[in-house]
Amino acid sequence: MDRLLSMEVFVAVVEQGSLTAAATRHEMSTAMAAKHIKALETRLGLRLMNRTTRRQSLTEAGQAYYARCKTILGDIRDAEQGAEALRLTPRGHLRVTSSVTFGSFELAPAIADYLSVYPDVSVELVLSDVVEDIVAARYDVAVRIGEPADSGLVARTIGRYQMVICAAPAYLERYGTPATPDDLMQHQCLDFSYWSRRTGWQLTGDDGSQAGYPTGRFVSNNGQALRQAALAGFGVVLQPELLLGEDMRAGRLVPILQSFWPVARPVTLLYQKDRQALPKLTTFVDFLVESYTRQPAGPVHA
Repeated sequence: MDRLLSMEVFVAVVEQGSLTAAATRHEMSTAMAAKHIKALETRLGLRLMNRTTRRQSLTEAGQAYYARCKTILGDIRDAEQGAEALRLTPRGHLRVTSSVTFGSFELAPAIADYLSVYPDVSVELVLSDVVEDIVAARYDVAVRIGEPADSGLVARTIGRYQMVICAAPAYLERYGTPATPDDLMQHQCLDFSYWSRRTGWQLTGDDGSQAGYPTGRFVSNNGQALRQAALAGFGVVLQPELLLGEDMRAGRLVPILQSFWPVARPVTLLYQKDRQALPKLTTFVDFLVESYTRQPAGPVHA
């Protein structure tokens, strides 16, 4: 028999004062209510109630068991009410992951705005340029750059991602300004650790050919470090416009090879399919989509 139902019947018998009243509360026969009490006693190996023709009273074991049943059933009700509240109102904790630059410059301020609107939600933002399996890593939402793989996840595009190429004026004055991607083979190119020869510095020339992958003596897994090296005049840098745009506008870095910049790629939100998704997830995704939709036309940088 259903143990929780048996416990509920037992508590009802104690509080209502009779099997008949408890049976009525649970819409069952008096005989069925008696079976539930008997099932508990058999499982416990203890008599819970003293029965006479006129009344029933708790044994010492029954009194202790009644107190515990009240606590357990109360905890279950609280858990169910909490789950119902999660279903109806945005509340709880979200784990979000993103690339370092996009997460720092774009996502963090957007999350702060979201949290101001939804005070019962908390967010943990994990920034990494290493792409993880979001299901295995237990993320609720991931922000990815580029066309997402067919992973069975829901994918919603929120904008575009533009990479730029630039160098410090002092570097260009000393070594000259490259005119084509092939010219980069004669320059110090600041390389990003997570790029392979199929990504990053693979630039397309005017004739559609792919330029060779340039080499350099400075490699880092962090875009800010590469930016600092470029500002110091050490080499040519290829990084997001979001990271380098202010330096270019201020003249600290000079954009070069503009016609060969990589094609802008999509910025995509990824999350698991769930027909009963909690409001904390749906409101977060909708908030980000609406936030970037409201932005002026142009690329969204990452």
